[in-house]
Amino acid sequence: MVAALLPQLSSGQITVIPGERYYDADSVIREFDKRPYFSLFKDNYIAVGSELGSRPTAKNTDLKFQVSFRQRLTRTVLPFHTYLFLSYSQKCLWYVFDDPNPVHDLNFNPGIGFTRPIVDKDRVVGNVTLMLEHESNGRDSIFSRSWNKISLGGNLYITPSIMVHGKFWIPIIDGKNNSDILDYYGIFQTGVQFVSPNKRWVFSALVTKRKGWNLNANTMIQFGFRLHRDANQFLFAEYFNGYGESLLDYNRYHSRLRVGILIRPQFFSDF
Repeated sequence: MVAALLPQLSSGQITVIPGERYYDADSVIREFDKRPYFSLFKDNYIAVGSELGSRPTAKNTDLKFQVSFRQRLTRTVLPFHTYLFLSYSQKCLWYVFDDPNPVHDLNFNPGIGFTRPIVDKDRVVGNVTLMLEHESNGRDSIFSRSWNKISLGGNLYITPSIMVHGKFWIPIIDGKNNSDILDYYGIFQTGVQFVSPNKRWVFSALVTKRKGWNLNANTMIQFGFRLHRDANQFLFAEYFNGYGESLLDYNRYHSRLRVGILIRPQFFSDF
C-alpha cells in the first residue's frame, strides 16, 4: 500500500499524495530501498534547432543530445538516512547538417553525492543532495575546458504535479582557458517542474544566475507531450537563452529553439 502513495521512486526521488492516508517516514524509506538501484537522472533527449532571429542554415543549425543516469550505491542506511550514488551526464552539440558534420562540443559531467529525503510530519516532501561534480570537454590546447564544483541542491514537492528546486555551488576551477567561467555559467540555479495529473504534459523552467549583482541570468524552458500514455517518450520543445550551453562556447551568447524527443524519469527530473 505504501507504493501506491509514491507516483515515482525509480529516479531516487520520493513524493506523496496530499489528502491520502500517510505512513510513517521510515516505512516510506524502506519502500524506497526496494526500488532499482539504476535509474535516469537528468532529462535524456535529442533535439534539433537553430538560432532565433536569423535564417536557419547549416552553419547555425545543430543537433543537441543528452544522456544522463544515476547508480545508487547504498540503501538509506548511512547517517541521517542518506544514501550514496554515482551520476553521469553527457551532452553533445553537433552541426549535423554542415559538411563534414563536425561535432562541435562534447561535455562530460560525472559526479558522486549523498542524498537525504526531507521528512515533515511523517511525510517525505523532497530531498537534499550534496555532490562533487566534474565537467570537461575532453579537448586539448586552447579548446580545453574543465572545472569542478561542490554543489548543494534541494527539491521540494509542492503537490504531486509541481516541484520547485534550487542548487548552488562552490567552484574549483582548474581550466586555464575558462578561469572566468562563473561570469557566464553562473553561481546558482532555481526552477520549477510541472507534470499534468494524467502525466501527458510536462513543463519545466530553469533560471541560472550569472555572477554579479545585476539581474543577468541564463534561462531554459522545456515543454513536452507524451506520445503514448504507456510510453516514456515525449515530443518536446526547448528554448535556451544566455551563456554556457556548452563548455567550448561558455562565453558566447546563444538564443536557440529546438524540437525533438525527450525521455525522462516518470515523475520529476534533476538539474
